[in-house]
Amino acid sequence: MTFRAKAPLRVSFCGGGTDVSPYPEEKGGCVLSSTIDQYAWASVTPCARPEIVLTSLDYGLQRTYALGALTFDGELDLAKGVVNYFHHLVGGLPSGVEVLTHSDAPPGSGLGSSSTMVATLVGAMAQWLGIPLTSYELAETTYKIERLDVRLSGGRQDQYAATFGGFNFIEFFADHTVVNPLRIPRDTINELEYHLLLIFTGSTRTSAGIVDTQMDRYRRGEVDAVKGLDELKRLTTALKNLLLQSRLEEFGRMLHEAWETKKQLAAAITNNAIDDLYNAALEAGALGGKILGAGGGGHLLIYCPAEQRHRIASEMTRRGGHPVRFAFEDHGLQVWQAR
Repeated sequence: MTFRAKAPLRVSFCGGGTDVSPYPEEKGGCVLSSTIDQYAWASVTPCARPEIVLTSLDYGLQRTYALGALTFDGELDLAKGVVNYFHHLVGGLPSGVEVLTHSDAPPGSGLGSSSTMVATLVGAMAQWLGIPLTSYELAETTYKIERLDVRLSGGRQDQYAATFGGFNFIEFFADHTVVNPLRIPRDTINELEYHLLLIFTGSTRTSAGIVDTQMDRYRRGEVDAVKGLDELKRLTTALKNLLLQSRLEEFGRMLHEAWETKKQLAAAITNNAIDDLYNAALEAGALGGKILGAGGGGHLLIYCPAEQRHRIASEMTRRGGHPVRFAFEDHGLQVWQAR
């Protein structure tokens, strides 16, 4: 018997950074995001051998360990964190296990692939061990494994987006998180999908260093960082309201405003290659957009007038960008058994 899980990756329209401690504890953060039809996948297969086999297709790694708690050493630490969590929770795994993970987007893509992979693995392990978890419990468990156990810097939006799925306005407070599903008309979703381009910049990045820099600046009270996060919080609520009212052209233009604000948080959020690609999109007629995730690489999200969409896509390709087909996904984490 194999226990499988998949969860969708996400595009974050605004608010990233306000979900990173200590901002939500001190001021309360919020993020506007939606999941898309690209996924992280996990398979958990119990085995008779007293060993733990971890395989990551994304990194091209397979490692075998003795059954028991695993040591973090920089290889497959997120998968080890999930195995360790359940090992301690149940007082030792009941048997050996083979774990396989992979994602439709590479690590460092800006689409939340690392957190989404952890969420799928938490879901599959919980199913194997017969541990019932609500969506909130599963997302919070994913967050704790990543941020507290493995000590990987970052926020908490991706864990909730992957688990719940769909369009959400997610609020972060000192002691809890609230996921507000948005009731957006299907026509509006289709129209937004038609106006957006997802462009892979050709490079990936490690988000932890960028996140650390921007939050260090916030802790020191640097004006640009503090005002930037406060303004992103305001813009996130404004963008949510525009989306609910189907005011998509204004939504596209405000994405540009949010991107200009985001760049104030840390210099590494953007670079010459990203700026050149984004400015070329604006010159070709785009209304706005942003880099997804922490920045520094990954995917650009571009809002285009309908009549300019194909021309902008061609210009992005000419300049080395790679348009990626996507659609919005309503479902969050799904877990099942494969015989």
